[in-house]
Amino acid sequence: MIRNLLLSFSCALLGCSAALAAAAQYTVIQDIEYTQHPVSLRLDAHVPPGRGPFPAVILVHGGGWTAGNKTANFVLPLFEPLTKTGYTWFTIDYRLAPQYPYPAAVEDVQSAITFVKQHAGEYKVDTKKIALMGESAGAHLVNLVGARNQPPYDVAAVVSFYGPIDMLEFCKKFEGKPPTGGLQSFFQITEWNDGAMAKIREASPATYLSSKTPPFLFIHGTEDEAVPYAQATLAVELFKKYGIPCHLITVQGGIHGVINWEKDPKFQGYKTEMIDWLHGPFGGIHGREVEPVSPIRP
Repeated sequence: MIRNLLLSFSCALLGCSAALAAAAQYTVIQDIEYTQHPVSLRLDAHVPPGRGPFPAVILVHGGGWTAGNKTANFVLPLFEPLTKTGYTWFTIDYRLAPQYPYPAAVEDVQSAITFVKQHAGEYKVDTKKIALMGESAGAHLVNLVGARNQPPYDVAAVVSFYGPIDMLEFCKKFEGKPPTGGLQSFFQITEWNDGAMAKIREASPATYLSSKTPPFLFIHGTEDEAVPYAQATLAVELFKKYGIPCHLITVQGGIHGVINWEKDPKFQGYKTEMIDWLHGPFGGIHGREVEPVSPIRP
């Protein structure tokens, strides 16, 4: 038994060492200014060894549209799996409400895409294989930009962690109550009148789904109360209706936030499956064949 424990411990150390070695091979360039208009905003670039060009991922943090930054603790759990892809990846800051309401943050995501494409040679990026990834409010932003997928802000794939796809349906959970928190700050609304609903519709990713929308991967916990899991199943229905490739990784028992999933290994299987999706035909940014992704169960 002791021998088995020692063997397991040694394997764990080797696995950890391998992950650290892979991360160490990356070149990390921090606080790169990607736009000056209307304010200076920065991103961090994580560039793998080798000549490239490589597929790339642009990571957009959450925080209810009002908080967070490119290295916020609630987005850190995604750093290791992104490094394991072997892709170039970026994590960005963007303007926050209430000082900068909608559509400021959307425009910033678009500016980040433009910057990455314009500096593709510098960061070894294949401009035809760029994916957006976001969590929570950041997922709403990438859902919206990805659903529209208008040049020059078009991308090859989107990975959405528990982000709303249909904002009109999402806001129904607040019926009978005035808008508060991030919704009030980001959309600058104080009541659910016609003007407010028109703005919500305009900011709803579902409004823009079309044949131009790239493949999406949705990752969502079944016990999410902040953004109900029903948004993920609705997304799959809508994407099937429009004939858009998509896939859903269901995290059984998972609440809101990858940082909360870090507390229990049973919630972390999404990491490997997400990497497989990005490497495979579902993501459309790499040619390696993979098996279809299955739900994560405890």
